[in-house]
Amino acid sequence: MLLTHLRRLYRDWFLGGMIAAVILATLLPQFGRSGGVLHADVLCNIGIFLIFFLHGIGLSTQSLKAGMLRWRLHLLVQLFTFVVFPLLWLGGRLLFGGWLPSDLLLGFLYLCALPSTISSSVAMTAMARGNVPAAIFNATLSSLLGIVLTPLLLALLAGTQGGNLSLLDAVLDIARLLLLPFAIGQALRPLCGDWFARRKRYTSLLDRCVILLLVYASFCDSVEAGLWTRYGFDTLALTLLGSALILALVLWLTQHLARRCGFNTEDEITAVFCGSKKTLASGVPMAKLLFGAHPALGVIVLPIMFYHPLQLFVCSVLAERYAARAASV
Repeated sequence: MLLTHLRRLYRDWFLGGMIAAVILATLLPQFGRSGGVLHADVLCNIGIFLIFFLHGIGLSTQSLKAGMLRWRLHLLVQLFTFVVFPLLWLGGRLLFGGWLPSDLLLGFLYLCALPSTISSSVAMTAMARGNVPAAIFNATLSSLLGIVLTPLLLALLAGTQGGNLSLLDAVLDIARLLLLPFAIGQALRPLCGDWFARRKRYTSLLDRCVILLLVYASFCDSVEAGLWTRYGFDTLALTLLGSALILALVLWLTQHLARRCGFNTEDEITAVFCGSKKTLASGVPMAKLLFGAHPALGVIVLPIMFYHPLQLFVCSVLAERYAARAASV
């Protein structure tokens, strides 16, 4: 089974693309840095707008309405996303803060403050035969709450890190580049939603290509600022270990609490997959808005870049186990 999932990971060109983007940024940082030949900062803003326009136009309001009634499930998922994760960061800072570089510690805070992801949360829930409408509602609600709560959590907690973050400016920038295109997409959905739905394969490809551009641009700025000269292999190892530890803790806690709350199997699946996910699709664009030309931006987004493939791999294994269990009942 392990070999099967490793092959699946190998076939996912997007994960390979992230590695390629980091390598390319290391070799040719001058092309993708802010103000460079590619004008990547301008292209990134255009790409961010397109991503959330497509999210808005692809979201079904009927599915959201069907999942709204499970309020206990929604409360549990949102508490994990915006309360439990930050509490885990506070505990980790208390235990390991003295051993971690300050920029990497800020990166783990950013990971813990991010909203859930829509696409993989819903996909994993569907694969595991969980409550798909509730998953759609929770993932979407998390993304919308994250527009305000993510910068708020950073402003509250990063202040102890000496961070320089304007909450008002961050919320306005996020609303302009994330919420506005999302609202436009929702407004246009009755007119051209079907047309975009028939071309979902191409819009998904565009979505991932924009994320790779954002990863490349972020690392170009960081490499130019001395990413690989200031940090080495030990930073990468600490990032991988920390991301894996957070994922393992949250998966165990969501499953345990869902069962203690008396949820049925379908709602437990939704709680596990929506409550443990963190978004790369929104995370990298939001990082550009929140941290701007921060010289350590590449380090700040490292935890979410490690957490993303880990959650895909581990949750795909769990989804298959849940699906087999549901089929045998």
